[in-house]
Amino acid sequence: MATLPLFDPREVPVVAIDRNLPRPAAASLEPQAIAARFAGQHVWMPELRKEARFVEREPAHASVLIALVQRERLNVLLTLRPTHMNSHSGQIAFPGGKADPEDADAVATALREAQEEVGLEPKFVNVIGTLPIYTTGSAFIVTPVVALVKPGFRLQANAQEVADVFEVPLDFLMDPANHRHHLLDMGGEQRKWLSMPYMDGATERFIWGATAGMLRNFYRFLLD
Repeated sequence: MATLPLFDPREVPVVAIDRNLPRPAAASLEPQAIAARFAGQHVWMPELRKEARFVEREPAHASVLIALVQRERLNVLLTLRPTHMNSHSGQIAFPGGKADPEDADAVATALREAQEEVGLEPKFVNVIGTLPIYTTGSAFIVTPVVALVKPGFRLQANAQEVADVFEVPLDFLMDPANHRHHLLDMGGEQRKWLSMPYMDGATERFIWGATAGMLRNFYRFLLD
């Protein structure tokens, strides 16, 4: 079972901000361009693949849905996990979860979990590709499934798994000037991670850890 972090990630020092890195071209953040990049088997190198393990448990396969909602500009659908969860409680995450034996593949897992967690019906979802597997420190072997989502859906959060559902503009998340590096010494071992805090009105959405790591890989994928 995953254990709760013994620190508040918001209070861990920021050691670098990537203001010096290039932003993806605006045209590359358009739905058709992203779909074409996946269809063309774009050659690229993911930056982050595996976190330092912080629990001892059997690895488990999982999928998440990086849902790109097609509004005036693309938004990314995210969830806030309840504080009572055994794994990654109180953190911001993509809809997703563990694979079931009945799931045909990683895409099926992501679609099923998104429907179970937030009520996103598959008929609104057009899967366009996957990102490389990302292994979390809690021993989840995660396949990020990327999809374009048509507006018109109605969400219904499962209160047992989701405390809140919200959207963050893709162009904010893909701007490296919003990518912050953190470093923490835990018992003589250094832990590093990214955060991408977003002000949603008066609410800070503190995106960090595995979610930020997968978004960073998506940034690398989209970069010209």
